[in-house]
Amino acid sequence: METQLYDAIIIGGGPAGYSAAIYASRAGLNTLVLEQGMPGGQIATSDMIDNYPAIPSCSGSELGQRMQDHATQVGAETAYGMVISIERSDQGVFTVQTDMNAYQSLSVIAATGATPRTAGFKGEDTYRGRGVSYCATCDAMFYRGKHVFVIGGGNSACEEAIYLSNVAESVEVILRRDQFRASRGMANRMLSHDNITVRYQTSIVSVEGDTFINSITFKNNSTGIEYEEHFEAGSIGIFVATGHNPATDLVANFVELASDGSVMVDSSMATQTPGLFCAGDMRAGSLRQVITAAADGAIAGVSAYKYVEACKETL
Repeated sequence: METQLYDAIIIGGGPAGYSAAIYASRAGLNTLVLEQGMPGGQIATSDMIDNYPAIPSCSGSELGQRMQDHATQVGAETAYGMVISIERSDQGVFTVQTDMNAYQSLSVIAATGATPRTAGFKGEDTYRGRGVSYCATCDAMFYRGKHVFVIGGGNSACEEAIYLSNVAESVEVILRRDQFRASRGMANRMLSHDNITVRYQTSIVSVEGDTFINSITFKNNSTGIEYEEHFEAGSIGIFVATGHNPATDLVANFVELASDGSVMVDSSMATQTPGLFCAGDMRAGSLRQVITAAADGAIAGVSAYKYVEACKETL
């Protein structure tokens, strides 16, 4: 049986992927989205999203489903499965292999996202979205007037702490060493804020509680002594700011990678491989927000249309 040739295959059903699908389909491309989990990708695990324009409050899973429904309405297909590999023929046709099927396309838009690095303390996964967060820009408003902890010592941790200081009553940075990895200028800028303090040579070992965290066990890394502190349930938050891991393994052989492992693209979301575009959190310089991922996807969808049209003219 002959394999169907799509105009555009989109890997990843998050905001970038489904926005790309909407724009590519509306432009007339025969479009397929490949997703291995729930619609929405990483946002599907978010209890609440309240900074997406025109949708003041919505769960991540609901927003992801709305995006998929919109893409379906304009003609995009969705197939489920884990993408294992991507190949490109000498004629420029991509073959995308999943654990279920193989698909072919004239263009590919990779929107596989990035995953936050975890801190590794006990209870971290249990309280994700209920006291543990990985994005101050996304979740700061849930902690207005509260006490928050920021785990990390790099530039991103300092930036998160500064952002949170404008919303939270107090911010405490948990630093496992005796000095920051962040630049001196960034660290000094953070420390100039009156409501930001630092616990040096400290790690969070575990968190406990019922619906929300009400107990944190800390460890003094200098002495090895562990101690527990109690809080009113719902009065604190923990922001893990130890970096992100862009999901680029599938495209690594086709693209140029930045120092942090993200994909280098131009203003059209194009990579150095003709017909391959990358959008969203996996690309270099991404703000890692739903709205910017959606914008990336829109650009990638239109760029794929222009590329495919040019390819068809030469056939």
